[in-house]
Order: sequence, then structure tokens, then C-alpha cells
Amino acid sequence: MATNWKGKKIGVLMGGVTKEREISLRTGNAISASLKRMGHNVADIDVGSDIVDRLKAESVDVAFIALHGKFGEDGCIQGLLEMMRIPYTGGGVMGSSVGMDKIVCDMVAMQLGIPTPRELAFNIKEESVESFIGRLTIPVPLIVKPSREGSTINMTIVKSSDELPRAINAAAGSDDKIIVQEYLAGKEITVGLLNGRALPPLEIAPKSGFYDYASKYTKGATEYIIPARISSKAAERIQEWSVAVFGALDCSGTARCDYIVGENDRAFFLEINTIPGMTELSLVPKAAAHIGISFDQLVEEILNTAALKVNV
Repeated sequence: MATNWKGKKIGVLMGGVTKEREISLRTGNAISASLKRMGHNVADIDVGSDIVDRLKAESVDVAFIALHGKFGEDGCIQGLLEMMRIPYTGGGVMGSSVGMDKIVCDMVAMQLGIPTPRELAFNIKEESVESFIGRLTIPVPLIVKPSREGSTINMTIVKSSDELPRAINAAAGSDDKIIVQEYLAGKEITVGLLNGRALPPLEIAPKSGFYDYASKYTKGATEYIIPARISSKAAERIQEWSVAVFGALDCSGTARCDYIVGENDRAFFLEINTIPGMTELSLVPKAAAHIGISFDQLVEEILNTAALKVNV
């Protein structure tokens, strides 16, 4: 595959300072190894408070962002790279920020006519837990999660109202903005996107029954089924929705949209990941491989989309 970046210095930005650091390192190391196999000039950069100095010292021509979560997936690093005029992979500041904030992203999905679970959100700095619970009318079971966090960190399935305060306080460990959603039974389905085109839907079947952090990152803990065991009509629908969300957020390169598909093919949008994982267990590489796109080809295609998004 032809590339615009042969002979240029590619900085793979990984690690970071958040709870998703270890997963980001796995993603970054896999991407770096792929780029090196293809003969690229690569600098592995563990992102910290000295990131500006590191980028300058390495004389990076383009940044391949392999960061997950805060400061990497939320528009922060994208804004810095725009200021430094270093082209980068993935979406821009706005799309990254909106994609990271589940509350705002759900508003975008609803505006597009895409169903989402019933939900109620609040800010723990602006309202007491007791007051919020008092106006919550969605019955248990519920999903309680921070609005701006990834990898199901501090997310809880609440089966009894008595569990709500503890679940809310756990979510508050990651974010002041907290979202409480109805728990929907069904198949967990994800749709990877590559340059705006939808990959085959993939079904996630965790052996524990809950696709939590351990299920995501422990080999053998989850079964991945592709094509997903849903009707072709449902598959086409969620692929179309995914393309719509990708476009609305002005995403670039790759992303991943997650859904619950229940009885009678009723589907609900859960979230978008604008920098999905690229480890040996990650979902987008699995979906790409299903249609004959190797990991190296996937990495190269993402790299080819690197660009600045702000014209000056």
C-alpha cells in the first residue's frame, strides 16, 4: 500500500497518565512493531508532562495516536498537536471530545434518530446523590458509569436500589459527570469503522456475562463471534448508524461503535470509541481480518489518514 509517510519520523504516542495506561502501552507497542515491520522510521513516545519536549527532541513528522482515555482520546493531545502543527491520526479536537463524553455523544445519536437506552445524567458537584436518586424513575437493573472514562472502568451493573449510592460513588472516582442507564438484555455487538466504511458487526460473548475490564483484557475470557448472530437487516442498520455517527463527529481513520441488540432485532447505541484498541485481543483488527485486511494493512491505512484538522 502506498503511503505519504515513508522516510518520515513517526511518533507512536502511547501510555499516558490515566487508568488506561497499560492498555495504551499494549496498543502502542503493537502499532509500533507493525510500522517497524513495514520499514517505517518510528519513535516510541510514552506520553507524560514532558510531551512537548519529547516531540521536539524526536523531530516527529507525524503522530500515530495510540492513547486511550483522558488526555489522549478526549481532544487534549489533538489540540496540542494542532498547535505544534504535527499531523496526527484519528479525529480532531471536537470529535474526540464529544466521542469521549457519553452524555453528549448520546445527544448526537438521538439527534441522528438512533435509539439509545433510557438514561438520566447528573453532575455530582452540582447535586447530591440523594437528590439525584430521588428523581430517578428508571427501574433497576441499571448501568451506572462515568460519562468520560473507558474500558468499563468504574462501571457497575446495579441490580438493587440499595446498590445505587455505592455505584454512583464508584463512577465519581473517574468523573463528576455520571450517567445512569436502563440495563438492556441482548447481544453485545460492535461495529468497527475504517475510513468511514463499516466493518462486519462482531458479537461479544463474555463468559462472565459482563464485558468488564477483566473480560476485555484476559485471553480466553470472552468469545468473539463474527459475523454476529443477528439478522442481516439488523446488521445493516447498525452499520448505517455507525457510519452516521462517525460522520457526525468528523472522525478519521478508525473508530468503533457499540450496541445492544435484543429481541426482534431491536438495537440501541451505547457509545463510540474514537481510538479503539489495537492489541492482539482488540475488536477492530478482528473485524478487519475477517474481510482480509491484515493488521499491518490496517495500521498502514490508519497512518495514511494522518492530517491536521485546523487550517491556519
